[in-house]
Amino acid sequence: MDFLRPESWADALALRAERPDAVPIQGGTDVMVELNFDRHRPGALLDLNPCRELFDYEETADARLRIGSGVPYERIIRRLGDRLPGLAQASRTVGSPQIRNRGTVGGNLGGASPAGDAHPALLAANATVEVESAARGTRMIPIDDFYVWVKKNALEPDELIRAIWLRPATGPQYFTKVGTRNAMVIAVCSFGIALHPDTRTVGTGIGSAGPTPLRAHDAQDFLAAQLPWENPRPLSDSLLREFGTLVAAAAKPIDDVRGTADYRKHALSVMARRSLGWAWNDYTAERRAA
Repeated sequence: MDFLRPESWADALALRAERPDAVPIQGGTDVMVELNFDRHRPGALLDLNPCRELFDYEETADARLRIGSGVPYERIIRRLGDRLPGLAQASRTVGSPQIRNRGTVGGNLGGASPAGDAHPALLAANATVEVESAARGTRMIPIDDFYVWVKKNALEPDELIRAIWLRPATGPQYFTKVGTRNAMVIAVCSFGIALHPDTRTVGTGIGSAGPTPLRAHDAQDFLAAQLPWENPRPLSDSLLREFGTLVAAAAKPIDDVRGTADYRKHALSVMARRSLGWAWNDYTAERRAA
């Protein structure tokens, strides 16, 4: 197995074009597990750590946040938690402090595991993925188009993930996760919700309950139409339960060693009700204080 160490981002793209079999590595929190257990032995590893621009984030002229694919979870929690609360909450559930200091959202996207913790939050927040190749330049992929199949994404063989684009939250966001224990565990299922008061829309994301991360479209449309945005008041139990039912219906789970399909659907319905309740309480409090 070859170890490729580029001197710059341009060099990394050139090496990626020459060696499409090379697996990009930065934090290595997923790749090294695969190697250590001999589950995957690529022809080469492409080390992206010399590409220091991947470790930066910025606010762009149109008020969006552009987060380099190498920004670790810990930095998202500390520096961006106020503007990206859903992604920050998801980041807090990733592994141990050591993993959060090395692991990245870019790596989560590259692996494209349905159980990746960042995916529900990225879906709910309507993220865009910036990818690049030496031959064709930059391409922007809406998050809904990024996930193709189990651990398969929309990247072409010569492309690398450069950044993730998100708008700062205009309303409450929440991420919830069920595991076989409270920490350092792969999700049995997970759920993300984002209220977007500026557009009167709702975003959702479902993890570890389908071949790819999923969005609950019917649940989003139902909730956006039913929420009393202008005059917030307590939500009825029937509305909360209907939202939970629609979220569960959007899932496509299987039975596996971590849980059954029926349990995943039930857990998602409960998580959806609870996270909506938390988000709506926050929104109501913000409106009253305004």
